[in-house]
Amino acid sequence: MPAEVKGLNEECGVFGIFGAPHANQLTYLGLHTLQHRGQEGAGIVTTDHEEMHQHRDRGLLAQVFKNQADLEGLLGDTAIGHVRYGTAGRDAIQNVQPFLFRFHDGDVALAHNGNLTNAVTLRRQLEDEGAVFQSDSDTEILIHLVRKHIKDGFIPTLKQSLNEVKGGFAFLLLQKDRLIAALDPNGIRPLCIGRLANGAYVVASESCALDIVNAKFVRDVQPGELLIIDRDGLHEDRYTDNTQLAICSMEYIYFARPDSIIHGVTVHNARKRMGKLLAREHPVEADMVIGVPNSSLSAASGYAEEIGLPYEMGLIKNQYVARTFIQPTQALRERGVHMKLSAVRGVVQGRRVAVVDDSIVRGTTSRQIVQMLRAAGAKEVHMLIASPPFKFPCFYGIDVSTRAELMAAHFSVEEMRQQIGADSLSFLSVPNLVQAINVPDAGTAPYGGLTVAYFNGDYPTPLYDYEAKYLASLNKQERRERREREA
Repeated sequence: MPAEVKGLNEECGVFGIFGAPHANQLTYLGLHTLQHRGQEGAGIVTTDHEEMHQHRDRGLLAQVFKNQADLEGLLGDTAIGHVRYGTAGRDAIQNVQPFLFRFHDGDVALAHNGNLTNAVTLRRQLEDEGAVFQSDSDTEILIHLVRKHIKDGFIPTLKQSLNEVKGGFAFLLLQKDRLIAALDPNGIRPLCIGRLANGAYVVASESCALDIVNAKFVRDVQPGELLIIDRDGLHEDRYTDNTQLAICSMEYIYFARPDSIIHGVTVHNARKRMGKLLAREHPVEADMVIGVPNSSLSAASGYAEEIGLPYEMGLIKNQYVARTFIQPTQALRERGVHMKLSAVRGVVQGRRVAVVDDSIVRGTTSRQIVQMLRAAGAKEVHMLIASPPFKFPCFYGIDVSTRAELMAAHFSVEEMRQQIGADSLSFLSVPNLVQAINVPDAGTAPYGGLTVAYFNGDYPTPLYDYEAKYLASLNKQERRERREREA
């Protein structure tokens, strides 16, 4: 389907560590824990404070480092790493991060999770000024902006550059003697800090990556923060004070691991509350509740607990198949559903089944789950979605940058029910989603400090390069709906 703006949207994982023996091994462990955030490429850059060392390639982390020598060759006590999910552009080695740039005045490595909404404009400007890009990725834009004014000093120039890029981003930068972390002014993408027993600092996309290396959670990186870690410790700075918390709600709904804690909220607990509130909002007559593995199991247990129905294992997931939502083409997504899920005939046969899932994006998975359960003998299949209808694109780093892909953007709930073949279909409301997540440090931020634009179209930032074509797509749909009503 045609993208509204051709660009790279990435849902990725980043990990950094400063001052720890075996930084290469610890970074590998951290990235392994973040593998759910991207499966198309991985890399690590280390520094021994004299030289910087890099290894990256396409594929899963275990494939990228299948030769132990590649990991052992990454010398030093400081590192950054990245697992990549590229949603557009070439699946090429040039797009695998961390990027390593070698300059006469000092090398810089860069890793990024998110998407820059003004990347097209900035790249065009930089190319017109003579910049030569080595990748398709919007990540590279930041380093070109920094080099443009490097004479003013690295940190002042970095602050200036961070104010020029827009969107959702979590950046890790590595220089010979320091590690730098920066988060966008809305904190859309998650990033947290931990500390090892020896005092070494760790920065990661999710707190589960701290746990695997036995780092104690310190805190979340705050919107607009610039953190510098060097031999003297952690230096807290800011590049802007114009901030307002708007964490991506899809982190809690789908992306993050259930054992991660984001801004004081354990993801499993949030998902369980989504299920409980969904049960209050949409109770169904059924014999059992089943969850769609793996990200919906917490919500399903909450639904079952609240409604007083048995929670059964009606669907089995093959753990050796990648997530279908994170497959870059529709054909791969459809094939992936059959590979990854199986119905348990002995559980669902002859029974009325309430199926809890985390979301409906394109509708592919839901349709096939209903078919699968009916083929296994289910008497009724009621689909219950622990998030609101996904009607609007994400421009901050999820693989949905066009409304053409979104089932809920084009059909009513009843029409969606008919298309997926369920006996009933219900969604959690936006207010209940906000209540379920309940971010404690949201303050007066709208929607409880969350980005819920995917459900109501209220984006926390301007859309820049995406805006014109996005508005055109809205107008086109409104005209089509008006014609349908008049007919």
